Amino acid sequence: ADVLRERVPRSGALARLGGDEFAVLLPDFTLAAATEIAESLREAISAFRFSWRDNALQVGVSIGIVPVEAGSESVATLMSAADVACYVAKDHGRNRIHVYEEGDAAERHQEMQWVARITRALEEDRFELYYQPIVPIGPEEGHWPHYELLLRMRDEQGQLVAPSAFIPAAERYNLMPGLDRWVVSHTFETLAYRGAPGTAPYMVAINLSGTSLNDARFLDFVLDELTAAAVVPGAVCFEITETAAIANLDRVISFMRALKVRGCRFSLDDFGTGLSSLTYLKNLPVDYVKIDGQFVRNVLRDRADECVVESIARMARAFRIQAIAERVESRDVMQRLGELGVSFAQGYFIAVPQPVTELTLRTSSHRIRA
Repeated sequence: ADVLRERVPRSGALARLGGDEFAVLLPDFTLAAATEIAESLREAISAFRFSWRDNALQVGVSIGIVPVEAGSESVATLMSAADVACYVAKDHGRNRIHVYEEGDAAERHQEMQWVARITRALEEDRFELYYQPIVPIGPEEGHWPHYELLLRMRDEQGQLVAPSAFIPAAERYNLMPGLDRWVVSHTFETLAYRGAPGTAPYMVAINLSGTSLNDARFLDFVLDELTAAAVVPGAVCFEITETAAIANLDRVISFMRALKVRGCRFSLDDFGTGLSSLTYLKNLPVDYVKIDGQFVRNVLRDRADECVVESIARMARAFRIQAIAERVESRDVMQRLGELGVSFAQGYFIAVPQPVTELTLRTSSHRIRA
């Protein structure tokens, strides 16, 4: 607040709207002048550092600007437009400024409609799980079947909705913890192996969002569900994106260690798309790294992508982690991945996602030789 107060003109007004939300009113300023002031605020906040646990941390800010004109409907409308512009700034990469445009509100309104639809779908149990197998490339003997679980939604007319349609709104409006809890409960109750103690004959992989990982209560929920369902060690793998892991590193490491004790495994998803670092990989107790499909897709045509895939596979072996290639779409790509040292593959060449109702939980490994 002090950083902002020092840079808001005397004729302006600064107010706190919430814990980390502020509003600035600039009467008698042009849009260009207001944008310059907003940029000075952004620069000042970006330069600010605060100490926490002996670390100097940087703060960013997303700023939305809306002109106040003679034809403006109401204060509420202006505040709503400023809020929308702020969210657009966040969507475009954060730590930036966005001036409100007419199309912004329609897009945000559509997302808000998804919030209501997702909430109703949860209440009416209209979510479904699909699965896609992850198979060994070459001589990975003794590896049991491994299936990634994928979330789908049925709309009000019973039509299947792809995750790309509803997941962005669920992430933005903090609905992912509810969806993740539904997936965990449903998986533990109906899919995860709960037979005799010992090595599980198959493994199911559950994707977890960054918001769930940042929820202090989520770990206790998963532990309670594991106990209630009597899931055996080795039956469940959790997939966490590299970006989510890095953003909540200490919490994620604690989460992983607590569940590793219970026999759960972990995959680091979309590896190579974030701030990949040997330090992160060394400290995270993961069993698999999943090489992002953008590198796998062009591995036969793009030397740079081939080098990325080979480097990740070599790095994984050095840390005794197994590499999984995503979006494998041809036999030639799969063969090249095997030559580059990748252990497992997943993609449409192996199988398209199918409803879990069609899944026969086998005790012998899927295998497609490269």
